[in-house]
Amino acid sequence: MRLRRRLGISPTRQAQLARLMQLVLVGIVLVGALSGNAGLVVNAGVGLAVTFLPAVLERRYTLTMDAGIVLWITTAMFLHAVGTVPLPFFDFASAYSSLWWYDHVTHALSSSLVAGVAYATTRALEEHTEYVAMPPAFTFVYLLLFIVSFGVVWELLEFSIGAASRAFGTAEVLTQYGLEDTMLDLFYDIAGGVLVAIFATAHLTDISDQLAARLDARLTR
Repeated sequence: MRLRRRLGISPTRQAQLARLMQLVLVGIVLVGALSGNAGLVVNAGVGLAVTFLPAVLERRYTLTMDAGIVLWITTAMFLHAVGTVPLPFFDFASAYSSLWWYDHVTHALSSSLVAGVAYATTRALEEHTEYVAMPPAFTFVYLLLFIVSFGVVWELLEFSIGAASRAFGTAEVLTQYGLEDTMLDLFYDIAGGVLVAIFATAHLTDISDQLAARLDARLTR
């Protein structure tokens, strides 16, 4: 069953929501550029670029994604970028620094995307070659280990960028709030990975099949 059926929203409406969030991201980039806020420009700009990946993959590699998956990707990028915007009802602080739960939600959502990519790629390789065979239980553990590893690398990146920004007196593009926050981030990374491990078969099989078909086509050339 496709993700759009579970959401209960028509594919057209999902596409409209994704487009609206992209427009907001464009607005955040412009606001950041006009105000000289490098953090806004980088976070919203990178997020905006990621939201166009499904269209690029479809155009260049004929990999078609369900409208619900496109909305999933766009929502993750949108929430991260919006979380860095100074808002008046938070006394011009960001949601990341004002709402204790916001960082955890975005971490869980972003990690679910990473787990989704890992699952779709691994399953495609499994279908493509007889040398890769991963039982469901092993796949579950593999996804969790992959997410934990990726989460650790991301936390190290946050720490390094934050330290470099403080050393050179530049704006912090990524911020780490301490050891306790890091451990909670990893916990929610795992939570996002668990959700994908449970529901991936139902929602990512189509993409895996397309990737496997592309690999088979390249092999037969």
